[in-house]
Formats: sequence, structure tokens, C-alpha cells
Amino acid sequence: MDNLENRLLKLVLKGDQRAFAEIAELYKDKLFHLAYRMLNNRHEAEDVVQETFLRVFRNMEKYDPNQKFSTWIYRIATNLCIDRLRRKKPSYSLDAELNDQEGSDGYAMLPSDDRTPESEALLSETQTLIREAIDSLPAKYKSVMILRYLQDLSLQEISDVTGMPVTTIKTRVHRGRDFLRKKLEYKL
Repeated sequence: MDNLENRLLKLVLKGDQRAFAEIAELYKDKLFHLAYRMLNNRHEAEDVVQETFLRVFRNMEKYDPNQKFSTWIYRIATNLCIDRLRRKKPSYSLDAELNDQEGSDGYAMLPSDDRTPESEALLSETQTLIREAIDSLPAKYKSVMILRYLQDLSLQEISDVTGMPVTTIKTRVHRGRDFLRKKLEYKL
């Protein structure tokens, strides 16, 4: 993908809009998952993805081809999510936001692997507890934890995305894990 991505980026820098559409196609799902995990709202996540691509398009001349494009675009999306989280008052009951589609959540869309209703209920409760615990993290820990554990980025990649030193990332991951451990200690 890196070779294809590099060729597309060269075309985008020359003004090729079809190449930009292909870049958008490559990243739209990844960015949506990142934004949805951070914001827990389908509509806001879609807005963030759209705004990310608008900013990338407007600022393409500022992109440094010596850096990874994925790091640059993730950084833009993460910053937009953090901005939205700062503007929004914290809400610890996320049921209303999770019900984008009549009575279901993201877990209802997972393919079945023949679980029993009992194990399914237990899994759903566990996932809800973990999601609520992640959602209750302060924004500075939440973004790092999502990038690390849900997007599987390395500490260096998170550092590149956020612009923070790796040591700060390590500290925030450690404190985020401690926060989650304390939050979930008596619930799981």
C-alpha cells in the first residue's frame, strides 16, 4: 500500500482530484473507526472524517513527503476529535448516543459465532463497562489509549500523531491503564 499511496500522493500534490478521491477511499474507514471510538457518536465521527479530508485537501502543500502520510492524517483527525471532546460537556451515560440505529449498538452488528444468549449478555455487559470506562477517561488519556489499544499504533506513531514526546505517551498510557484498572476493579 505504501507504494500505491506514495504514487497517489505525488499525483495529489500535482492537483489530481481523482488521486485524492482514492486516498480518501483508503483512509475513510480507518479515520471513521478512530473518530467513532473517541466520540462514540456516528454523526460526529462522520463529520470529523469529512472535516479531516477537507483540511488535508486545503493544506496538502504543507504535507512533508519525507513523513508518513498516515501519521499526518491521523494527527489531523485526532486533533479534531480532541477539539470536539473539549467543547462537549462530559456525559457518562452513553446509551442515547449509541442508539443511532433503532435499538442496536455497534456490537449488535458483529457477526455471530454461535454464542449462547447468556454468554452474549455477559459479553455485551463487559463491553459496555469497558466502553463506559474508556469514555470516562480525561481527553488527554482517552486519545492516547484509543490510538494505542484500539488503533494498534506504536508509541512512536502515537508520538508522531499527537506531537508529544514518547515519554509523555508512555506516561499517559500508564496512567490511562491505571485509571481503567481502578474504574473496572470491582465491576469485572
